[in-house]
Amino acid sequence: MSDDQPITFEREPGPSWARPNWPIAELDDINLGLDPTQATIEAFKKAATEKAAAAAPAADPDDVRRAAEDSIRAMMLIRTYRVRGHLAAKLDPLGLHHSELPADLTPEYHGFGPGDLDRPIWVGGALGFERATVREIVKVLQANYCGTVGVEYMHINDLEERRFLQERIEGKDAEIQFTPEGKRSILQKVIEGEQWEKFLARKYVGTKRFGLDGGESAIPALEAVIKYGGQYGVEEIDVGMAHRGRLNVLSNVMGKPYRAIFHEFAGGATNPADVGGSGDVKYHLGASSDREFDGNKVHLSLLPNPSHLEAVDPVVLGKARAVMTLKGDKHGKTVLPILLHGDAAFAGQGVVWECLSFSGLPGYGTGGTIHFIINNQVGFTTSPQFARSSPYPSDVAKGIQAPILHVNGDDPEAVTFCCKLATEFRQTFGRDMVIDMWCYRRFGHNEGDEPSFTQPQMYAEIRQHPPISQIYGKRLIAEGVIDQAWIEEHTKGFVEHLEEEFQAAVSYLPNKADWFEGRWTGLGRPDEPVLGRRNIETAVSDEEFRKVGELLTTVPEGIHVHKTLQRILDAKKAMFETGSGFDWATAEALAFGTLVAEGHNVRLSGQDSGRGTFSQRHAVWVDQQSGEKYIPLTHVPGGGRFEVRDSPLSEFGVLGFEYGYSLADPRTLVCWEAQFGDFANGAQTIIDQFVSSGEAKWLRASGLVMLLPHGFEGQGPEHSSARLERYLQLCADDNMQVANCTTPANYFHILRRQLLRDFRKPLVMMTPKSLLRHKLAVSEASDFTGESHFRRIVSDLNAPVEGDTRRLVLCTGKLAYELMEARDAAGDRSTEIVRIEQLYPYPSEPLVKRLKAMPKLESVVWAQEEPRNNGAWFFVEPLIEQCLTDAGFRGLRAQYAGRDNSASPATGLAKRHAAEQANLIAAALGHSSRVEGPAVAAQ
Repeated sequence: MSDDQPITFEREPGPSWARPNWPIAELDDINLGLDPTQATIEAFKKAATEKAAAAAPAADPDDVRRAAEDSIRAMMLIRTYRVRGHLAAKLDPLGLHHSELPADLTPEYHGFGPGDLDRPIWVGGALGFERATVREIVKVLQANYCGTVGVEYMHINDLEERRFLQERIEGKDAEIQFTPEGKRSILQKVIEGEQWEKFLARKYVGTKRFGLDGGESAIPALEAVIKYGGQYGVEEIDVGMAHRGRLNVLSNVMGKPYRAIFHEFAGGATNPADVGGSGDVKYHLGASSDREFDGNKVHLSLLPNPSHLEAVDPVVLGKARAVMTLKGDKHGKTVLPILLHGDAAFAGQGVVWECLSFSGLPGYGTGGTIHFIINNQVGFTTSPQFARSSPYPSDVAKGIQAPILHVNGDDPEAVTFCCKLATEFRQTFGRDMVIDMWCYRRFGHNEGDEPSFTQPQMYAEIRQHPPISQIYGKRLIAEGVIDQAWIEEHTKGFVEHLEEEFQAAVSYLPNKADWFEGRWTGLGRPDEPVLGRRNIETAVSDEEFRKVGELLTTVPEGIHVHKTLQRILDAKKAMFETGSGFDWATAEALAFGTLVAEGHNVRLSGQDSGRGTFSQRHAVWVDQQSGEKYIPLTHVPGGGRFEVRDSPLSEFGVLGFEYGYSLADPRTLVCWEAQFGDFANGAQTIIDQFVSSGEAKWLRASGLVMLLPHGFEGQGPEHSSARLERYLQLCADDNMQVANCTTPANYFHILRRQLLRDFRKPLVMMTPKSLLRHKLAVSEASDFTGESHFRRIVSDLNAPVEGDTRRLVLCTGKLAYELMEARDAAGDRSTEIVRIEQLYPYPSEPLVKRLKAMPKLESVVWAQEEPRNNGAWFFVEPLIEQCLTDAGFRGLRAQYAGRDNSASPATGLAKRHAAEQANLIAAALGHSSRVEGPAVAAQ
């Protein structure tokens, strides 16, 4: 048996069959898992017997049998090392984690006695041996699997991937090798990483920097990814990491000027003073640069991130996916995402698994991610045994069968080798790979922390533990690669360079912000004079309207759609023939289709977005006979691209992914849809830390659209409210838009406006449920063409005679139609219903204009379905009062009509819901009729 045909099992060896002296006949009863593995064992048994017989033709048959049995025992030993050798690897630089040799890694466990260790055994080319003694086999296995690198790869099903890794880590000649020049480069980067942290500690005593002290081997390792990635075709690397070691990576990997970081330590701004924004602490900031190794240029991008650990992970993946798409790279060979993790965060944060699950999904894959865990063996003050239930922080990655390399951080050559191997594996197979670098924090969670309160033994060891440069430097001196003078010279030279940069920081001023460069060229801020157009032309021509409509309603020959879908398509066709009755889903498809026809791109993602949660969209038609899918909007002529993706059942990860996509590609309308609006709760971190504040903190604009089904229709507390109040509370400084449209045409225009304007702001859309098919929530063809555009406020369908309005009810969303129907049924001709379609930025100007046309106005009411402590009331009340004042109604204040304060957003009882709804409508209109039921607030 040759080395490229390894014996592999799907289950670990257990005492029932790996015990000493098991009879050869038991092979037939061993549960080896897959059939090919059973066949491999049988083939090996046959070959071993034949080899033993050939070696001693006249030998006793029992001797031949024992020789074959020894060969199989030896292969069991080899396989056990492949599966469990990492448990005996020397991973902990502090020596606190004792790596005792498990019993099943000993020859005795596999039936070899003391007298058997030096007897040659046929192993068929395994480990590079045809024949070897047990002692020789164990020596090689110890070197391969129990050194400063521990490998986990036998959980991978794919034989080619296992063989690839095995060829690079196993064998009598397998060892980590670098040229003398390479070794000096590794030491140089370690020295720079260490001296950078020491310099900051001297200059800024007690200041938080979340240093990399103890984990500096990550610096040459990341350099290796850039170098070898470039050799394998990588053109761009997108990096995400938390704060630990970020300043070191920014300076020594990303190439951010040292003087710029010193300027920030001194309290200076990251960007020019005229740019504005709130800014962020220095260890959250991002950077981009271009690096070149051996003639290969690689663009680097380190994304900014909040303190919410791992939250940046999906953002990085989404950005990488967008860049891949822009490059036309279907397999991710030119774009490489790297995520740096803490050990406690990798094991503890659920978004890590959400991101791992993207790796093999159409529409979300990035061709593989390199995960680098900076394993400090402690999370803030929590030891590993209290932070996770698994032996390693990396164990969650086994769920996607990612190979895992555990490595001792005090061996920078081994760490660099692991990154080189990870890069090659990723570029070869397009799969994720994990590097778990065991190291330590030389100081506490931050530099002002006292870690000995909770880890006294660890920090007693750390205080006497030499730095990596000293350990590795002595090793290279012993090898004759350098001498002590070399270390002193390079250390002194780098510190002198830092001193020069420190002095230069006194006069350093950032000269530009980089947020509207590259793919963002031509876009800007909406308050800039040239780019200040907010309400633009979004109508389409009659011809474009008709062409897209024809595509949306025509079933190609040979496709068999569901009979109910055919009825829907027939109804749509009638809309285009009559020019009336256009519903919500048709308007949305028209918005997407016309953008694509004009050469723009559209990406829609979410749970069940292809069909639509409420069977309303049908962007994907499934052939009822073949199961094949047909997506009409992918056939729109015009050069644009449309993609709709049914996402994994994730909110946090998927919304972060789409946000990252929007950062990289401002020319694509990127939409994320929640199955129900309140499910966005699961993505609140992304909303708070990125969507609403990313521009203010990091000067990173986004045009992301969030579609959140919202409306109180008796479906209970979890299927009613998209929590409108939360988004409005986040609104300030023109940071995003919040809308609740009530007409299909207005939805059409706001989607088109989102991409056609020359600036980008996130859009939070409260989308409907019952209005998807409401008889009044329809639009005419003329509402999409001609002079039509988005309307921030929308008039009453049956308003009082102009000038006769005495009571004005302001509202948003589907409640408007219920109010109008109740008003008309009561014969009320003095109450007007006005819909606020865009809640932020608040449409004060058109509302003031409308108010001035109501000279007889006596009362103003804000009506909402949500409880008083939810919804828009607290947000709009002062804005309505200001509008009334500006319109000349000084002293007139809006009243509230809606549900009373409630801990739950909605009742789950149908009768209670109906009573509440009827009462709030009566209160809003000032009618006396009242249904018996719970109280409704009316201010």
